[in-house]
Amino acid sequence: MGKSKYKFHDREISWLSFNARVLQEAEDNSVPLIERLKFLGIFSSNLDEFFRVRVPTVQKMAEYGKKAIPVIGFNPKATLKAIYQTNIKLNKRFEGALKKIKEELKKEHIYFINEKELKPEQLEQVREYFDETVLPALVPVMLSEKREFPELNGKAIYLAVKLFNTEEGKGENIRYALVEVPTAVVSRFYVLAEKGKRYVILLDDIMRSCMSQVFNIFDFDHIEAYTIKLTRDAELDIEDDITSGFMEKLAISLKNRKKGDPVRFVYDASMPADMRDFLVKKIGLQEDDVVVAGGRYHNSKDYMKFPKIGGAHLRYRDLPPLLHGRLENEASIFKSIREKDVLLSFPYHSYHYIIDLLRESAIDPAVESIKITLYRVVSKNSKIIHTLINAAKNGKKVTVVVELKARFDEESNMNYADKLQDEGVKVIFGAQGLKVHTKLLLIKRREVDGVRRYAHIGTGNFHEGTATLYCDHSLLTADNDITTEINNVFKFFKDNYRRFSFDHLLVAPFSSRRKFYELIDKEIQNAREGKPAYIIAKLNNIQDEGMAVELYKASQEGVKIDLIARSINNVIEGMKYSENIRSISIVDRFLEHARVLIFCNGGNERYYIGSSDWMTRNLDRRVEVMTPIYDKDIQAELKAILTFQLNDNVKSRIWDKGLTNEYVKDKKGPLRSQYATYAYYRVQLKEYEIELEAEEEIIKEGIDQELMKKVDQLAKLD
Repeated sequence: MGKSKYKFHDREISWLSFNARVLQEAEDNSVPLIERLKFLGIFSSNLDEFFRVRVPTVQKMAEYGKKAIPVIGFNPKATLKAIYQTNIKLNKRFEGALKKIKEELKKEHIYFINEKELKPEQLEQVREYFDETVLPALVPVMLSEKREFPELNGKAIYLAVKLFNTEEGKGENIRYALVEVPTAVVSRFYVLAEKGKRYVILLDDIMRSCMSQVFNIFDFDHIEAYTIKLTRDAELDIEDDITSGFMEKLAISLKNRKKGDPVRFVYDASMPADMRDFLVKKIGLQEDDVVVAGGRYHNSKDYMKFPKIGGAHLRYRDLPPLLHGRLENEASIFKSIREKDVLLSFPYHSYHYIIDLLRESAIDPAVESIKITLYRVVSKNSKIIHTLINAAKNGKKVTVVVELKARFDEESNMNYADKLQDEGVKVIFGAQGLKVHTKLLLIKRREVDGVRRYAHIGTGNFHEGTATLYCDHSLLTADNDITTEINNVFKFFKDNYRRFSFDHLLVAPFSSRRKFYELIDKEIQNAREGKPAYIIAKLNNIQDEGMAVELYKASQEGVKIDLIARSINNVIEGMKYSENIRSISIVDRFLEHARVLIFCNGGNERYYIGSSDWMTRNLDRRVEVMTPIYDKDIQAELKAILTFQLNDNVKSRIWDKGLTNEYVKDKKGPLRSQYATYAYYRVQLKEYEIELEAEEEIIKEGIDQELMKKVDQLAKLD
């Protein structure tokens, strides 16, 4: 890779900047207190995955030294140093935010206590809870110099226990043990109520207070317990090989994930040196930079599941999912789609429409076949899986393309694949050498005038859980051009050697990069000719340098470019070659997950939605589908939502050179785009005269009244 004349944000530091925005939500006094705790949990969960996936990749690159720089285009050792330095700063902010939130919670009569602060009556209650609930879930493991160190769950935390006698002559009688803190089956938080007050004690401290009961067969008079966490490289070492033995190879690889190279060992800084040295030696750690002295508690991601205690004002008020006017006015979803394309926007719309579409397909005599791609689904009791099995039992030809290599969902997807096959569903394991990330559903129906296909193209997974938390779009269409090409995508899954041309869909890795370049080049040409020229791109990540260079070139030619990039953005605004680029990121109560593109096209705008980000992996190593939006009303919907986001001055941050995460501020009244979007869809429901569940005042939070009038205007139906 030759040295580019353009500059780019580093991918890893760019992502850490996103996680800093999550941390900003925890630091924001306007966010309800318990929601701020949950944002600390999200921050911690994000960082944990970052150290399990991204840091090992950079570490491996760094092993090649300076030789790697011309190939990968950056200095991995410098990046590692920047990661560690940035992480130290963020962790200090995290600890400060947590301390402040706990102080604020005291004013709400909610107190965090440890085992040493328990009153006698509280200790009695805690011990009873330990005996009945916690103790049965514990699996203590004794450690010794001779015995091999146990495999540790990278997602879990452990108490490293030291048992010894303080009596003279018994000093050498030291025993070490490990006990996993069983948060998978027991809540991390236990609440003790007392006269209008709530006392919260962590599971770790409950275990500390009762640890002598676990090891009562040993002769000791003193016991100490310190938290440790070992993060390992979570990347799977598996060939891209879609064969009959693939699932067996994947199962072995999943087991080996537990034995991945250590990336980070965090321990309680108060742990005695002899105990720390024993653990470091047994684990086999070599590098000093992966051994981190931390605090008393780890796995703060559990704050995401903090219990609902205290007043309602400590949490976000509910925004109940809304009905869709057109779908409610028809008995059959197929009839609605046949008449006109439908756009569902989650979490603003209820996800039950997707489930209902599959349920109706399962029992509709006219439906002949159902084809779907699954990347991530609910890990237990998925309604999507249930409806597909029901369809197969009703004689439909059901084909499911399951991506077995969806990170951290591999085991769940393997289990579902087995279950589907057992029920007579045809399961295809993706395409060799490619990860199937697209979100497609195709239903074939025999009607009076012949065969008609109905399709779903989405930006988000078929996951009823995340549909209540992630902002995504789903297009439901019976457009023959689009459904024919989607059928060709499924033909490719069946026979990987077949190649198809796509005139409407943008399909990676076959045509999307080339067509994205062509769309940008068209804007450049129009700008040169004095025609209107602009691009609006709302994505999760922009990392591919080829795409960034095209944007820089377009900016230099006068194309106005607005980027809404949530997590990673390598485009640097404010440079000579990016003067016409504006980049923002929105972090709020819902996760922005949609991918939406608008190209001016000389005034005849072209719209696309789908699964693809502008990352090299999405363009070259995954099967992704972006669909055009031809329906003018849906185009107007998408334009309205992006208009809200581009004018957000409450939760929008600027992607500046220094990645400072400065908030967008202007002299206009406040506009919080997620609340404005909810208000927009409420206004549409009023047009359909459908009764609303949410109170009017809920949606006016963060929206100026003058701007509310504009929301009304944008949402009026023609």
